[in-house]
Amino acid sequence: MTRVSRIANELPALAVFAVAVLGVVAAAQHHWRKGLYVVAVALVFGAVLRLVLPTRRVGSLAVRGKPVDVLTLLVLGVAVALLAGAVPA
Repeated sequence: MTRVSRIANELPALAVFAVAVLGVVAAAQHHWRKGLYVVAVALVFGAVLRLVLPTRRVGSLAVRGKPVDVLTLLVLGVAVALLAGAVPA
């Protein structure tokens, strides 16, 4: 496997990480609810990528089996969104 293909295989994980970082930055700048919603979207986006891409193409998003990874990312994404919405403004 060449270096370029190894980097290309990590692009889905890097995309999820980049969106999550944007959410954390927004949350740190007094837009915590919107920032947490962005983090939740990043987690759900990771679940969708893990579901539709083959295992050899998802890089670090593949930790365990596909069903476990997808379910974990979905549950975490929904939990973050529900918790962000449940906290009074």
